[in-house]
Formats: sequence, structure tokens, C-alpha cells
Amino acid sequence: MTERPTPDLSIIETRVYRGANIWSYDRAIHLVVDLGVLEKFPTSTLPGFTDHLVAMLPGLREHSCSRGKRGGFVERLHEGTWLGHVAEHCALALQQVVGHDVRRGKTRQVKGREGVYNVIFGYADEQVGLAAGRLAVRLVNHLVEADPEFDWDVELEEFIRRAQRTAFGPSTQAIIDEAVSRDIPWIRLNQHSLVQLGQGVHAQRIRATMTSQTSSIAVDIASDKDLTTSLLSAAGLPVPKQESVRTVEGCVRAAERIGFPVVVKPLDGNHGRGVCLDLQDEKEVREAFEVAREQSRRGYVIVESFVVGKDYRCLIIDGKVAAIAERVPASVVGDGSSSVEQLVDTANADPRRGVGHEKVLTRIKVDDAAVELVREQGFAMSDVPPVGTTVRLALTGNMSTGGISIDRTFEAHPENVEIAEEAARMVGLDIAGIDFICPDITEPVRETGGAICEVNAAPGFRMHTHPTIGEPQFIAKPVVDMLFPPGAKSRIPIVAVTGTNGKTTTSRMISHIFKGMGRKVGMTSTDGVVIDERLVIRADASGPRSARMVLQNPRVDTAVFEVARGGILREGLGYERNDVAVVINVAPDHLGLRGIDTVEQLADVKAVLVEAVPRDGHAVLNADDPLVRNMRRRCSGQVVWFSMDEPGTETREMIDAHCRRGGKALVLNPSERGEMIVVKHGPREMQLAWTHLLPATFGGKARMNVQNALAAAAAAFATGAPLHDIRQGLRSFSTNYYLSPGRLNEIEVNGVNVIIDYCHNAPGMRMLGDFVDRVGDSLEGSHDLARPSRIGVIATAGDRRDQDMRELGEVAAQHFDVVVVREDEALRKRERGETAALVLEGVRSAMASGARCKQVEQILEENDAVRHAMSRANRGDLVVLCVDRHAAVMTELENWSPQAQAGAGFSDDSLADPDYVATPTPEA
Repeated sequence: MTERPTPDLSIIETRVYRGANIWSYDRAIHLVVDLGVLEKFPTSTLPGFTDHLVAMLPGLREHSCSRGKRGGFVERLHEGTWLGHVAEHCALALQQVVGHDVRRGKTRQVKGREGVYNVIFGYADEQVGLAAGRLAVRLVNHLVEADPEFDWDVELEEFIRRAQRTAFGPSTQAIIDEAVSRDIPWIRLNQHSLVQLGQGVHAQRIRATMTSQTSSIAVDIASDKDLTTSLLSAAGLPVPKQESVRTVEGCVRAAERIGFPVVVKPLDGNHGRGVCLDLQDEKEVREAFEVAREQSRRGYVIVESFVVGKDYRCLIIDGKVAAIAERVPASVVGDGSSSVEQLVDTANADPRRGVGHEKVLTRIKVDDAAVELVREQGFAMSDVPPVGTTVRLALTGNMSTGGISIDRTFEAHPENVEIAEEAARMVGLDIAGIDFICPDITEPVRETGGAICEVNAAPGFRMHTHPTIGEPQFIAKPVVDMLFPPGAKSRIPIVAVTGTNGKTTTSRMISHIFKGMGRKVGMTSTDGVVIDERLVIRADASGPRSARMVLQNPRVDTAVFEVARGGILREGLGYERNDVAVVINVAPDHLGLRGIDTVEQLADVKAVLVEAVPRDGHAVLNADDPLVRNMRRRCSGQVVWFSMDEPGTETREMIDAHCRRGGKALVLNPSERGEMIVVKHGPREMQLAWTHLLPATFGGKARMNVQNALAAAAAAFATGAPLHDIRQGLRSFSTNYYLSPGRLNEIEVNGVNVIIDYCHNAPGMRMLGDFVDRVGDSLEGSHDLARPSRIGVIATAGDRRDQDMRELGEVAAQHFDVVVVREDEALRKRERGETAALVLEGVRSAMASGARCKQVEQILEENDAVRHAMSRANRGDLVVLCVDRHAAVMTELENWSPQAQAGAGFSDDSLADPDYVATPTPEA
């Protein structure tokens, strides 16, 4: 017999994806778990494991797993499956216990790591999902070997309570469910009930049943019961006689003036707290005053005439009655054998009853007031009422005190409906709960003597969506109809841009085109969050949190997101889908991080944007990049190609075939005058612009910006932008510092040509080097002086692989005469000087092989490196600064002068500085 193992399943990493991600099209939790010795023990080797697990989580019987049928997962358990897979299904089952309908999950072994698995499962509430994952792992360990400190009943109850604390109330959940059914996106804005429906300029907010359209004045009026009654009375609506008082003596005198019986309640209470009904004499009024004053925030108490009848709640939404419910106070019915106390316990055992608003009914609370009420009916809590005798435990019919509801929506008399609607209009509420007391809602209250006793702001929906008796009313529909009338938009266009290089410039080009069309654009990039051309946050904002920030901004009508690899791996996209996905290129960069070791895996990460394109969306793909070209298979929408290849190539033939089938593409057509960007749509070809006339391309020399312009124009065309707006946007976009800071900015400093760029990897350096060669050749032809020198200041981030750092140096050495190696301020877990040393090693290796570079220098601090490069430059030279902090470098250059240049040279003493290393030309 196999020896039973030691339970050591453990979670070694946890990630929460808040949007589409590499594992799932939707939100998911990712646990990296280590099975340890349990890797050798599938479930079939653990006696009793499956039976005990299914007994604890019966819902597992419904899981189909890979079998595609009910009970498929239980079959897998009996046949033998690994415990990481079991943890996945347990996490899903636990969430289903608390009513979360989540079914998506998968478990995959981490490549090259025995016993380590990626466990991925969906979630409805982030905190509940995380708690489910942790509890699932503990449960599996407990079933392997019983843990005396693990009490399943206690653990499960605590998990359920946690879920209840973070769950939406029934009213909020009903509105969200209706919004989801209409494809309206939503974002939870806090840990309570504040929710945004829709995006950007189309967004509406709700908090329980208060909305963006709820008047603050109306809420204040409804909270003041004295003022509410006065307004309703002035409108000729039936209301009880009423006075507000602050003292017990005033309360007694008011009751005497109104006439017994009376009602005493707090001026600004809610949920029926502090309401005392059917008070027959002065003694009862005095006692009730203290109860009501305790629940009154301002100390005022209302005394009003007691209207006899049943309690009805009329729900008014957008001026119309949406539902009517009869509210029956909490009570029990005698069975001839059980005491009142036992009858209450039996009622509370109903699975529909829970604490607060967690379930459709609330547990009946037995407090001093309930005991006194039972006594007034002639019973003690230990007495056994006769069969069929109803014993009330509360005077008011509020659901929150344990009452039940009976749907009466289609029974109300039209005159009563009209009165309720008029009351809501008088107070000014878009959603109102009008409380009627009358003998029968089917008869006119003006004839039967009924009255409106209260108007409630933010009324609960539970009594209508889950009545105890009668048909449920789908009242969330008129709420969403009010916020988003038929035909109204709820989403803003989202254009997401990714790639190894060129993301920021392409995003800026797209935003510039939309801005020219009059759009209010929200853009995220590595420089920050920009709202309508105003930089509101200065930070690397290419992740999902920044995207959500833009979608919450009420001014934004178009979103352009730069999406980086790191954000996708860390949290997913942060939104549900993008209308246009732009993938510029995929090249080796950031490899060796978060399990991404190959360029093919990196392409899979960036393809998440393409997978997030809906059927009516577009993926703008670079046909010249094989890895990007392969992403077309992952797109549910249409593909728009862009290509820099010349006509007649294999790529262009593929694009021509695509367009013959009605597809779209942007290509370059060369001629004697230059290159023309051409838009192809089906059989049509439309000229867009000459590349050499676009400022960002430097007369066509900046080939990377020709590519970026193609991608930006294709994205704008995919959204339906007119060609003349796209053309104007490209013609007016330049790489000056104000439109595109840190991206190919060109300035002249005392006759020295300076280029500022963010280039930080070898693929980017190849494109930048091509630009340097083209610009350098033109400079050589425009000067009668000696051949201008090319000086480059370069660096890379410390989280790249060693070989990537060396390759950057090797590529740079092919294009510059002098290379100055610096370091970023953030070392990213490297020792100071370590990154620069690796880049330096690459430069020297290329120099030894005959590269253009004749001298390499190492100056670690960025501004020192900039000053040194500028001090070496003569008039007509080209200095290229690959920067980390572009604003500080620009300030340095603006302050540069001939006097500063003369004083910035490095003396012989500087060679002793450990941050300075010079390698002369091999001939020297």
C-alpha cells in the first residue's frame, strides 16, 4: 500500500488579472503552486480523498471539467488528477457556494519546473476569489492529512461571511446584472456600493439605488419627514396629520392635538428604526419618544395620526410606478406544539433568511421591543400559540426587520398609482419609495381613508425582485433605461497600442489625429496620463491601472492606451476589450522576466490585445513582422495590415489578396517623387500622404516613424476617421519636444545637431542607427569642413539579459564614432556600474571587429555624460542622446552655452573617477 504523503501544497506567487490576460479573455486569479512531494500522488493514490472532498463541496458534482458533461471532474478525481487541478476546481466551487457564477479555470505545469503549476480561475469579486484560492489550498492539504487546527465548518462560515461583507447589496447587484445583459461596462469605485456604469463621457454612477441623476435637494427633502409631509399636503395628496417636536412634553401635547392613536418616529430615520405605532395614551407616547429620539440624527421627533390599514411600498422609477409590494411585519403562526421562541428559530432556519441584506429575507430579530409586543398579544416567548394564531414580532413591515413581501404591482387602483407618481414628482426623486397605509391598495385611498406616510430616497429593491409571495418584478430595467435610454452609448472607442518599439510615438500620433477631429482624448503612455492634451500624471502609465483611470474620467470620449508587456503580465489589460488593437513589432526585449524567455512567448503576451478585439473591431498588424503577422489567427474582428515592403514582394501579394476579399491595408508605393502612403480598401486605392512631407519622418529618413505613421493612420482609418482628418493629423504632427517629448527630438545647440531619443534596446538601436546614418550622410554633404563626427550617449535598463546589453553596445558601435555609456538612475537590482560594463563590453567587442566606433567612454551619471558628449562636439557634429530623464536633459541643453562648453571638458584628473572609463582608438 502506498504510504500517505506529507501535505505541502503551497502558494508561491499570486497575481490578479483585472482584464484580458495571457490565460483568459476575462478577469482571473493566477496562483503559482508548488506540490512538493504531492507531485507523486495523484488523487487516485489517496484513499478516501475524493469522497471526502465531494462531501465537503457537493457543487463539484456539477463541474464538467474537460469531459464536457456533468460529473466530468468527479470522474477525473477517481481516475487520478494532480492536486493543483483539484485546487482550481475547489476555488471555483467555493465561489459558487456564495452565489458567484464563475466557471472558467485551467491548470498548467510550469515549463521546466517539476511539481510547480499555474492555477488560473475566474472570479466575480477579487477579495472573495483570493480567499477562495487560499482556502482551496488549505482544504486540499487537510484532506491529504487531517490538520487538527482545521475546522471545515468554521472555515467555510468565515469564508461566507467574508463574501457577504464585500458583496453588493441586492439592489446594486440587480442593476449591475441588467447593465451586463446590455453589454454596458461597469467599474467598482470603492469597497461598498459606488459603481460606475459606462465609460468616459458616457459614464453614469450608482450607489445602491441612488444615481447620478438623483437630486441632492430631493434626498434632503425626503430625509426631512416634516418637510415632505408639508409639500405633499400642499399638493393635495393624502397625508396624515403631523407635527415635529424636540421634547417629550411637546410630543405629548402634539399627540393630544392630533388625537389618539398616534405614531411617533424619528424625523430623519430609515429602515423603520425607532418607529412606534398605534400609541393609545400619554404613557405610551412618552416611552415612544425616547425610542424615536435615539434614532434621530438631529434630535427631532415626528408625531402623526395613526392610519389604519396595510403597509404598501410603491416604487417609482423615472416618474412611473415600477412595482408595488405589500409589506407584512415579521410574525410567526402557531402550530399547536411549538413555543413562540421555537417558531422564530424555525422561521430563521429558512435558507432564504440571512443577516442584513445578504439574502432575499432577513432573520427575525428578537429584541426587547419584540418581546414586549408578543406580551401585548397575550403570550410569553415560551408560550405555545394555538394552531393558526399569528403572533407579530414587529410593528413595521420593513424587510430589514424580518418582514415579508407580497407583490401587488398589477392590483393597485389607477388613482393610487397616480398619487404615488405625483408624490415622487413633488419631492423630486428619480427613484423613490412611496409608503402607503390603506385598507386595500385596490381601492382609492381618498375614499378608504388611507394616506402616504413616508417618501424614501434610495429605496431597496429586494422586496420587489425577490418577493416572498408573488411574481418578481424586473425593476432594474427601468433604472438602466433611465440612465442609458435606447440608442444611448455606454462605451467610448478604445485604441490599444503595443509592440517592442514605437508604442509611445504611435500612440501620440493617433491621439493627435483624434484631437484634430475635436475629440477629448485620454491617453496613457510611458510618460504619464494625458487628458485632452493635459498631462495629469507624470509616471510610467502604460499599465492597466492608468487605463482604468482614463475610462473613469467624465471628459474623455476616446481612449488611446499604450500597453506594455509588464502590465499585461502583472494585471492583464485592466479593461474588457479594445475596439482597435495595434501591434507594431515584436523583437527580443525584456526576455528572462516573469517566465517570458523567448521572443515567441513575448509575441503571445502582446497578442492579448488582438484577442481582446470584438467581432466588430479591428486589429492593425504589421505585415512585415512574421510574429505579428501570425496574430491574425487570434483576431475575432477584421485585420487591417500595414507594410513598408515594396510592390511585388510576397508580403504585398498577401495584402493584395486580402484587399481583393474586401479587406483594408495601408502600404507604401514608391515613385520618382518619393513614397506615397496608400490606403487600400477592397478594390479601391486612396492616396494619403507623401512620407517625406510628414514632419515626424525627417524627410523620410526616420524609417521607424514612417512605420509608426502607417500604424497610426491604419488605426484611425479602422475607427472610421475621414482620410482628410488622418492626413491633416500626420502633416501637423512633429517630433518636437512639446508634442513628443523624449522621442526623436531634434535641436541645435551652438551649431551642434542634437537628437534626443528614448532608445534602450538593440532592435531600437538598429532603427535609430539607420536614421543616424541617413542624417549623418546628409550632414557630410552639407559641410565644407572635415567629416562631422557622430557621438552617441547610450544606456539600457538593468532588468535586461546580459547578452541583450552587450548586443546594444555592439549595434551602437556600428553607427557612432564615439560612444559614451551611461546608466539609468534606477539600477533594477543591478550593482552600480554593472549594466554600463556589459554595454561597454559589447562596444569594445564590435570595435575589435572593425566597427565604425573608434572611442568608447563610460560616464555613469546621465547629465555628466550629456555634458561630456556636448563638450566633445564641434560645429556640424551629430550628438545622439538616448535618455532616461528627458526633461532634465532638455534643461541641461537649454542652459548650454559656449562658456559652459569651455568649462565642461574633463581634465586629466577625471580619469581617476571610477565612473569614467575611456577606451581610445585601437591605433592609438
